[in-house]
Amino acid sequence: MSDVEVRNNPAQNRYEAWIGEELAGFAEYGMGPSTVVFIHTEVAPEFEGRGVGGALARGALDDVRAGGQYDVIPLCPFIKGYIEKHPEYADLVHHRR
Repeated sequence: MSDVEVRNNPAQNRYEAWIGEELAGFAEYGMGPSTVVFIHTEVAPEFEGRGVGGALARGALDDVRAGGQYDVIPLCPFIKGYIEKHPEYADLVHHRR
């Protein structure tokens, strides 16, 4: 969905999906020393089925990748499923060393 703008809101520990002036969804996260732990993703009912969740996951993961310093721990089933369906993000997943 091209009209979704994804913004990081570090004060709220979440990525937010905006359509115009409306908050359409969010993905909550926690920060570790070298990881971003995605905990919960939610899309407002009036925006379901419009690609908001996918745009949100893609925007959040692209932002983590652009930062270049964090791995992802996808505890959230939605983010985990998105990564499984889009293997180009698999390299971001944290693996115990």
